[in-house]
Amino acid sequence: MRSPGFVGQELGIRRFSTVGGTASWSGWLNSNREKWSNLVERGKGHYTHGLRRKRPGDRVRGRCRALAEVIPPTMRHVLSALVMNQPGVLAHISGMLASRAFNIESLAVGATENAELSRMTFVLNGDEKTLDQVRKQLEKILTVVRVIDFSNQNFVERDLMLLKVSTDGGKRGEVHELVDIFRGRIVDVGATHVMIEIAGQERKIDAFIDVMRPYGIIEMVRTGRIALLRSAVASHEADDDRLTPEPPPEATV
Repeated sequence: MRSPGFVGQELGIRRFSTVGGTASWSGWLNSNREKWSNLVERGKGHYTHGLRRKRPGDRVRGRCRALAEVIPPTMRHVLSALVMNQPGVLAHISGMLASRAFNIESLAVGATENAELSRMTFVLNGDEKTLDQVRKQLEKILTVVRVIDFSNQNFVERDLMLLKVSTDGGKRGEVHELVDIFRGRIVDVGATHVMIEIAGQERKIDAFIDVMRPYGIIEMVRTGRIALLRSAVASHEADDDRLTPEPPPEATV
């Protein structure tokens, strides 16, 4: 709380003495109420409820609220690009993304129905501005035929994983049961481990990894996410998700 003498300096009046200061200050207020009201109105950024100054934390909290409104939320986006089958296309695109420090989570490349084209699927983290920059940079490359943004669209996505899990201690039966629950399959059997193949949405793959960790994961490889847009007709028909429903991770963990 500021002293009367300090406020008096701001108003251009003499400093009140400590002895008898209260009486002098009260007398000045009674005779200069209009001038005091103008001071309070001008100093709303420094005074609240009379002479009480705002706490330091009030300003910090106000800045945090302002930053929360300015900084956009970070989301995961899926982009697909059709590219020409030419030498150096993958290196060119990946180098462009790396040079601009885009946060690419996964990148999958594969053949398409056209022998002259390949499809690249990107999963990246960022806001809408980052997504727009990546899309524009891809469209500038001559070997890129088309860029598809799956944001806010109905699409099917899959991720494939091969996993080697230890079966020491007579745990082979337990591992086999969990593989069946997650609708995976064992593709190779060793003396002390099994190799498991499993495909599905990313959350299913992540849940299966969490279940297998206590048994001991020896090696693991994932293809990354691939995606295709659903057609208007297929969205109303039974797709492969309905024909072979995937158990929710909550029910299997």
